[in-house]
Amino acid sequence: MSRIGRQPVPVPAGVDVQIEGNRVRIKGPKGQLERELHRDMIVKYEGGQLRVERPSDDKLHKSLHGLTRTLINNMVVGVTAGFQKNLELVGVGYRASKQGNKLVLALGYSHPVEIEPEAGLEIEVPAPTRISVKGIDKEKVGALAAVIRAVREPEPYKGKGVRYEGEKVRRKVGKAGGKGKK
Repeated sequence: MSRIGRQPVPVPAGVDVQIEGNRVRIKGPKGQLERELHRDMIVKYEGGQLRVERPSDDKLHKSLHGLTRTLINNMVVGVTAGFQKNLELVGVGYRASKQGNKLVLALGYSHPVEIEPEAGLEIEVPAPTRISVKGIDKEKVGALAAVIRAVREPEPYKGKGVRYEGEKVRRKVGKAGGKGKK
């Protein structure tokens, strides 16, 4: 048995769960999430807990067991607490600001880069060099944070760029000074 798939998903008070075949709908204080799971996985809601069962010990079913449980757990956590990704801007003159709902980034290009979040996501700029992406869907939060980071990824020589909070950038040694080409 999958160690992760075997664990039940606790459903806190105030969270409503509906299971229709392989479609799971979870509604909580922060919003509602819906997901269609693999048709072979069996999801049961009993005693305030969600359990995921697999029909056989087939390799595909084993791999889907833990995945399905984790996806459901992320839905429950999302509608109760939500998810957040923090990014930081490193570089002289690199800054972020908000104009209405849009995120405006000045990252050394000849033009400002504007990013508009899709519905259900929120971008905050607590400081000019810090960005916070919040939402209830873990995949969408991570995807938007990755889009923002991809605008100017951290480079290995000076470490300038947009990085996740706490991300370590492997630095490279620059050119060797002194003797040049003749």
